[in-house]
Amino acid sequence: MTTTDSPVRLQAVSSPDQPDVTPALEELYRGFEQELLVPLWTEIGDLMPAHPRSRAVPHLWRWENLLRLAAQAGDIVPVGRGGERRAIALANPALGGRPFATPTLWAAIQYLMPGENAPEHRHTQHAFRFVVEGSGVWTVVGGDAVPMNRGDFLPQAGWNWHAHHNATSEPMAWIDGLDIPLQYVTEAQFFEFGRDEISDAERITPERSRSERLWAHPGLTPVAVAHTTPGSPLLSYKWEYTDRALSDQLLLEKEGYAGTVEPGHAAVRYSNPADGRDVLPTIRAEVHRVARGSETVPVRETGSSVYQVFDGSGTVTVGDRTWSVTRGDLFVVPSWEPFSVRSEAGATDSDSQALDLFRFTDAPVFEALRLNRQETTR
Repeated sequence: MTTTDSPVRLQAVSSPDQPDVTPALEELYRGFEQELLVPLWTEIGDLMPAHPRSRAVPHLWRWENLLRLAAQAGDIVPVGRGGERRAIALANPALGGRPFATPTLWAAIQYLMPGENAPEHRHTQHAFRFVVEGSGVWTVVGGDAVPMNRGDFLPQAGWNWHAHHNATSEPMAWIDGLDIPLQYVTEAQFFEFGRDEISDAERITPERSRSERLWAHPGLTPVAVAHTTPGSPLLSYKWEYTDRALSDQLLLEKEGYAGTVEPGHAAVRYSNPADGRDVLPTIRAEVHRVARGSETVPVRETGSSVYQVFDGSGTVTVGDRTWSVTRGDLFVVPSWEPFSVRSEAGATDSDSQALDLFRFTDAPVFEALRLNRQETTR
């Protein structure tokens, strides 16, 4: 390969931390280019910075705008094969137009019209659904019909067959979270189409799925059923239990007992009932409740997060950006950007009279690789 054909381009620069610019150095750099070599001394500031510098930037998506555009898509775009789901991904403005919320996380609004069925498929990407409003859709995972209602969190580990059906006369929207960008960059992804239509036996509307009847009993593990596959065997985490756990933490704080992350800040993490670990191998999911008037301590950590406002209102600060947020709004916290929130929620805009935030993050990946780090910035 000649140097003119090489994608490597090296420029000798006069700098205290660089070699002297000489004809010999120029000749050396042309030799590097020809052999597709890059010396570390020309790249160390970019490849090994003093702290993480995310390619993503803080950004906010307004729920009312997402819902309006999703409804328009519902009238125009079919949900069947070819379109393969009416899912509309959040594209971080700093990631070159790719449908990635962060370098490792995908977030999308999915919209299903009345009576529609989203066809079956499976993929290695780990996924979940979180419902910020509405009810009446069932997701069918491995033949198990799982109801989706406001506040429910529905994890689904990779390579499970799944489809959706809307049994009501109203459209429904929810958010999808997946590790698509992570599997894309690691070149580990697989995808397979399933049946065009699920059977009548699967198109049912039970109040509880089979997975809930086995695994949704706190502290109790079924003896007859072994669970060895990745991810949680529980396919639905009901809002009523999440809400009660958060309320109890704040009540315990008022009574003088420990239980909150910090004053006025309750939080729970969804966990696998089989082993207590995260619900998905590459994704952690939590819900945070911040009492009215409370403000969280600014924290920054390696890895990125996507938040959705489940209820209430408040002010969010990510790095040097500050937004007022309300129900449904989504925002991104890139790696090592300080994050804090102040709750302005009350009885008029929140069932809990607090600011409730759903969060998902790539923390399990960073912990497995021992790359996790966190610090407060106040």
